[in-house]
Amino acid sequence: MILAGDVGGTTTRVGWFAVDGGRPVPQVVEKYASHAHAGLAEIVRQFVADHPAPVERAAFGIAGPVRSGRVETPNLPWVVVGADVARALGVKRIDLLNDLAANAHGIGVLGPEDLHVLSPGAAGAVGNLAVIAAGTGLGEAGAYWDGRRHHPFACEGGHGDFAPGDALDDELLGYLRTRHGAHVSWERVVSGPGLVTVYQFLRDTGRGTEEPWLRAELSRDDPAAVIAQAAQRGSSPLCAAALARFVSLYGAEAGNLALHVMATGGVYVGGGIAPRILPSLKSGGFLDAFVAKGRMRPLLEAIPVRVILNELTALLGAARHAAIGAGLLAEGDL
Repeated sequence: MILAGDVGGTTTRVGWFAVDGGRPVPQVVEKYASHAHAGLAEIVRQFVADHPAPVERAAFGIAGPVRSGRVETPNLPWVVVGADVARALGVKRIDLLNDLAANAHGIGVLGPEDLHVLSPGAAGAVGNLAVIAAGTGLGEAGAYWDGRRHHPFACEGGHGDFAPGDALDDELLGYLRTRHGAHVSWERVVSGPGLVTVYQFLRDTGRGTEEPWLRAELSRDDPAAVIAQAAQRGSSPLCAAALARFVSLYGAEAGNLALHVMATGGVYVGGGIAPRILPSLKSGGFLDAFVAKGRMRPLLEAIPVRVILNELTALLGAARHAAIGAGLLAEGDL
């Protein structure tokens, strides 16, 4: 049995996987509220106690930079050390990989039903891939093409400098600098908290009215979800403006990532937010910003862009990575 995990700033998923038909197949998967636990080892012990089975290989995708088997999670108060998790499982070793690298591995086991095509790009497009995912934070990764197969790699591009695209973005950057200082990352605007920040910026600069019912919902429920839902049902012009700006910013940074890694084979939009705002992503603002790169516009227009709909992609990717390491799967192409 393969033990795999997907550790996010909000939710951690852990599951047992068998290998069947050349792919990892989930046997049991549990979800945990990440902030309700002291660390990954605690969650793993609970999962294995509830679902005992022998561990053949284990891998965990984690939101954060993995260095020498150790991760300081940027959106959780955790330090995850692979050796500690291995001891909790009673095994010699486990693999830690960045959660977006796990997403990239997971692309290899997705079917057409797991993807929505925003742009088909050029026929027969090949080359490097890019994965971008807004959730609690903003994750990015790539997969380089060696002529036969793709090889995923992690990056932390979401923490790169936010670059304004127009006069309104210039104002947004100034607003964010009053909150965060000189360095303002893309994660500050393209993430769940980023959507809330964009909304607050528009509200605080007099570009919309926060109705009493909306103020009550924002104080009671997840504000990012409230804003997205109100925007999509058309009940708040302010929320609609915030979501439209968010979608444009998301597309702009996805285009940046595509250029950074020369992702002529395709860009995949993952994370928990994208499937929930799919109608807004399809409306055109995302792709307009994605291709708006001056002389590079034709290159961007030729890149396929797909939204990942399967919420278990990173978990499947971690399981696939572990199965390859255990010799239960051939490396193969994504």
